[in-house]
Amino acid sequence: MLRIFAKVVGNQPPVLLRRRLPAPLQIESINGGLRIKMRLRVIIGAMVIASLMAATARAEVKLAFVDIQRALNDCRAGKAAKERFRGRVQQLQSELQGEQDDVERLKKELEQKGPLMQPDQRQNLEDEYTKKLRHFQDDYKNSRDELQQKDNEVTGAIVRDLATVVRRVSEKEGYDFIIEKGTLLWGRPSLDITDQIIHAYDAMNVRQPGALSAEDPGGFVQSAAPPARNSGGGGGGAAPEPPEPSDSDSGGHSTIAK
Repeated sequence: MLRIFAKVVGNQPPVLLRRRLPAPLQIESINGGLRIKMRLRVIIGAMVIASLMAATARAEVKLAFVDIQRALNDCRAGKAAKERFRGRVQQLQSELQGEQDDVERLKKELEQKGPLMQPDQRQNLEDEYTKKLRHFQDDYKNSRDELQQKDNEVTGAIVRDLATVVRRVSEKEGYDFIIEKGTLLWGRPSLDITDQIIHAYDAMNVRQPGALSAEDPGGFVQSAAPPARNSGGGGGGAAPEPPEPSDSDSGGHSTIAK
């Protein structure tokens, strides 16, 4: 998949540069594992250790941990959401490719035939090229924003459901602590109850992601995804560059787009 940039030099018509579309409109394979910033990991780990030490002084502690990203990837609702998300990505890629091909065609026509055209004909072709280029840029931005919003909404709904399942399991089986795997440096594999949480959630046959947590909102729910970023307007000039990934981007929260 390619992307388009426009470069204007003096009074010459915009020059089209051809590159690959950025990663926000592509799907990568899931590697699993919920990663968080090391600083946050250390802080949360210290809090958990302090709590465990205090609880151990009083009585025997029963604890476990859950890999939320893997649960999101492997539960039935997560797989279905990812499949729908991938289909929408492919649809948008196809639409943007058609627009990009059209813009490139006009660019080549300007380069090859522009010098031979009458001034008014050349101006009309330049105007059409600029208009289609800006339309492509706007559609690209809107597509990226749409995918980001959809990822946030669906991921957040499923993670809230999973948090409700975790709370129910903890109450039923008498766990004092169930910790998210991303906050641990190490944990005994026998304490990993991720599969149990996945099976319990699937067995509930939740028809709509988020419906379970809406019916039973009593559990603590960690924020699953940040709000969609506003990447600015889609006016003239180059198509907007995606921001560089940081620790607070997709690596720091659960997402169906991973």
